[in-house]
Amino acid sequence: MPDLPLTAWIALAAVLGLLVGSFLNVVILRLPERMAAEWRREARDVLELDARDEALPPGIVRERSHCPHCKHPLSAADNIPLFGWLLLGGRCRYCKAGISIQYPLVELLSGVLSAIVVWKLGPTWPALAGLVLTWILIALSGIDFRTQLLPDQLTLPLLWLGLLLALKPMFVAAPSAIVGAAIGYLSLWSVYWLFKLLTGKEGMGHGDFKLLAALGAWMGPLALLPVILLSSLIGALVGGSLIALRRHERGVPMPFGPFIAMAGWVWFVAGDTLLHTYLQLTGLR
Repeated sequence: MPDLPLTAWIALAAVLGLLVGSFLNVVILRLPERMAAEWRREARDVLELDARDEALPPGIVRERSHCPHCKHPLSAADNIPLFGWLLLGGRCRYCKAGISIQYPLVELLSGVLSAIVVWKLGPTWPALAGLVLTWILIALSGIDFRTQLLPDQLTLPLLWLGLLLALKPMFVAAPSAIVGAAIGYLSLWSVYWLFKLLTGKEGMGHGDFKLLAALGAWMGPLALLPVILLSSLIGALVGGSLIALRRHERGVPMPFGPFIAMAGWVWFVAGDTLLHTYLQLTGLR
C-alpha cells in the first residue's frame, strides 16, 4: 500500500465510509422491498395462483436514487453524502417533502466507524476486512430496525467470509472460526426453542442465530459470551430509554439484531481493551 501517514489513511477511510454509507441507505430501503416482492411471486407460484403483472421495486445498483415522495431522480449534487442532505435543508429540491434523517445518520455512522477501524488496525488487509464487516453490520442494523428482518443475503455472506478469512488466518484460526460459528448459531437457537416451548411465542428471529454465527466465525467462540452480554446490556438501555420516552410501547417486539451488531462491532475493535480493563478492575490481573 502507498506510504502515507496514518492520519491520511484515517481521513480516506472516513470519506470512503461516507460514500459507502450512501449506498448502504439504498440497501436498507430497497432490499426488503425486493425481497417482499419476490416472496409474493414465489407464493403465487407455489399456490398455483394466477400470476399478477407486478413490477419489481427498484433494484439496488442499476436504478438511480429518487425522492421517495415525488419519485423525481436526484441530481449528483443532491447525492453528496451527508452534505447533500444538509444543503437541501432535509427537504426534497422538487416537491419540498421532508427527507428522513436516516440518510445522513447512516452516512455519518459509516464514515465515523470506518475511520475508527483504520485507526485501530492501520492501513492493513485486516482493516479492509474490518471495513466490510462494519458496512454489512450497519446495513443489517438499519434493515432490522425498519422491518425486523435480517436478510440471508447479508448474514450468510458475512458468515462465509469470516470462515474464509480464517484460512489465512486473519483474525482467528479455522478451528476457532468453525467452532465460533457453530456455537453462535446453536446458542441462540437453543434459547429460541426453549422460550417457544415455555411461552408458545417466538422470542427472536432466525436471522439473529445467523448473525451471531457470523460474528463467531470472525472472532471465535471466546468472543460470543461478551457479545451476548454487551448486546443484552445495550438492548436493555436502549429499550428502557425508548419506553421511558414513550417512543416504544411495552409488549411490542423490538429487533435484537441491531444490538448484536453493535456489540459485535465494539468487541471487534476494542475487545482486547475492554477485557484488559475488566481484569484490572476486578483484580484478576
